[in-house]
Amino acid sequence: MLGRLVNRALQNRPPTDPWGDVLPVLRGTDGVVCNLECVLSDRGTPWPGKLFTFRSDARNVRVLEAGGVRAVSLANNHVLDFGEDALADCLQVLDAAGIAHAGAGRDAEEAQRPARWTCGQTRVGLVAFTDNEPGWEAAPGRPGVFYAPVDPEDPRFQRVVQLTRQLATEVDVVVVSAHWGPNWGRRPLPEHREAARLLAQAGAQVVWGHSAHIVRGVEFVDACVVLYSCGDFVDDYAVDEVERNDWSFAFLLEWKPGGVEVELVPTTIRHFRAGLAHGWEREAICQRMRELCAELGTEVQPSEQGLRLRPSPELRGS
Repeated sequence: MLGRLVNRALQNRPPTDPWGDVLPVLRGTDGVVCNLECVLSDRGTPWPGKLFTFRSDARNVRVLEAGGVRAVSLANNHVLDFGEDALADCLQVLDAAGIAHAGAGRDAEEAQRPARWTCGQTRVGLVAFTDNEPGWEAAPGRPGVFYAPVDPEDPRFQRVVQLTRQLATEVDVVVVSAHWGPNWGRRPLPEHREAARLLAQAGAQVVWGHSAHIVRGVEFVDACVVLYSCGDFVDDYAVDEVERNDWSFAFLLEWKPGGVEVELVPTTIRHFRAGLAHGWEREAICQRMRELCAELGTEVQPSEQGLRLRPSPELRGS
């Protein structure tokens, strides 16, 4: 989230600043994907009656470029905070920077269109949807987001599954971005677990959840890794000292012949920038994730950077 106080800070800080000392970790990958929880534009007025509205100057696309961001999800409850013109600006700014995007558009066709890019030799595709802001649902001739309730019986969620299945025949790795559920709660909702299984069956290798301000456990469903909530990474939000919305991870995924390997690098938010966690905070962040993953049958091991995850032995090969 690069708006509000982050945007103000960026008037006097370089584009690399929001990434803090996590930047070398990000630059060590073939590409970064993130949820862009704001609109990039220099115009528009706040959405009437909306309490929190986030806009960042169009020039701050340089922050994404500096972090090696290859693609963003726009399917969230802030991309239309400053209206349709600001969304149109954001799409143009991302296109000009060569950053792929999915989940919002000038009409329903564009909002539902998967993003595509390559990481090394790997072809990656992204389907992005949200169950937030139903009033922002894109339609023919109307800008908005790819809105889909997390309900297997709903035709809009069935559309998500259909797009996932189709994309799986065209790329090597399919990522499904889900901006879903409430802001709080450390455990995934039952309907999210059911949805993840349906998406995995359709060919998703990653189900990537966000919207909640805290991290949730990671689960493996056959060959698919499910990140139920990645929490907050960069923002200016007030910190809940119990839930700790300033604690998260850089989620590193690497595809190898034996399957995907997942490494988590613990991070914190300080002064509107991400940072590597140290000391008691690092241990506390890791311990919370160990406990949440154990509930989902995910084996967690320490690694040099933080944690390494893999399916529990009884789940491997399932």
